[in-house]
Amino acid sequence: MAYLLSTKMSVSAGMLCCVAASRSPLGRLVLISGPEALLADRAVEALRQQMRSEAPDVEVSEIEAARLDSGKLAEITSPSLFSSSRAAVITELEHLPPELDADLVDLASAQLPDLAVIVVHRGVPKGKALLEKLKSTGIEVIECPAVKPWELPQFVSAEAKRAGSSIDAGAAAALVDALGHDLRALSAAVAQLVSDGEGGPIKLDQVRRYFGGRSEVTSFAVADAALAGRTGSAMEQLRWALATGVAPVLITSALASGIRGLGKLITAGSGQRDSDLAREVGVPPWKLKSMRSQARGWDQGSLAAALKAVAVADADVKGAADDAAFALERAVLSVSRLRH
Repeated sequence: MAYLLSTKMSVSAGMLCCVAASRSPLGRLVLISGPEALLADRAVEALRQQMRSEAPDVEVSEIEAARLDSGKLAEITSPSLFSSSRAAVITELEHLPPELDADLVDLASAQLPDLAVIVVHRGVPKGKALLEKLKSTGIEVIECPAVKPWELPQFVSAEAKRAGSSIDAGAAAALVDALGHDLRALSAAVAQLVSDGEGGPIKLDQVRRYFGGRSEVTSFAVADAALAGRTGSAMEQLRWALATGVAPVLITSALASGIRGLGKLITAGSGQRDSDLAREVGVPPWKLKSMRSQARGWDQGSLAAALKAVAVADADVKGAADDAAFALERAVLSVSRLRH
């Protein structure tokens, strides 16, 4: 799931390691852009390895953009006394002081032969004007877009392959169901399963043995129970999730995501294949079965009311109220009771 078009490369679920620029990073500026921090980190590391293979003595400096001024930028991009090659990795480019925009664009245009400049932008609106200026110079862009929900089992399979193993499709789906959408958590889980396994593919029973209990504390399990109208189960899982450290904002996010997904499902055209419907709704195909069961108790009016209740809770847990747990309990009760 990766493509390369001249100076633009996209990194997604199927291309998660050994990401390299189309040519040497030395002598130019490379932009890594997108919200998936794990993929961005791997892209930076791949570029580091590529530079070290070409210039083993390369001196690499890494700094957050907000900490830069003109003097520091000049320091990390000037020739080194101790190495023939130099690289500057600038993270969180969206926080670069505006007065340095022109300096960075000049560096992109200069193409100094022994200097590599790697800049990382998190794909947020801030700093987009600078990105357009940089792209106008013809730099290479490595995109790290958000992995779609239906791509997560593919991500898990790619992680298993990366670790020298493989995983059954059912096991990959179960791992996503247990751990949610966090790529780092999924990657760490696959590494643990491979490390503790006895060789061969990762099986469903291994995932259940290691991570079955984790599904009880995920924000998505709370949302699923509430949207299915299982009030007692939803409240129990909410309290357990909060007791085990699940952030309140993740729970409101999961509730909102589930409500929007049901809204898309009940308004989707009939006769679609599950793969096409899942893509339209924004979930993995295996999730459709439970969503269809949930959707039988909802209509557009009740979903709108539920989304309003979750929006109030979201504002509360972000500071509008003193008791985040109470705000979440009220939202979960409201959502669950709105189901017919």
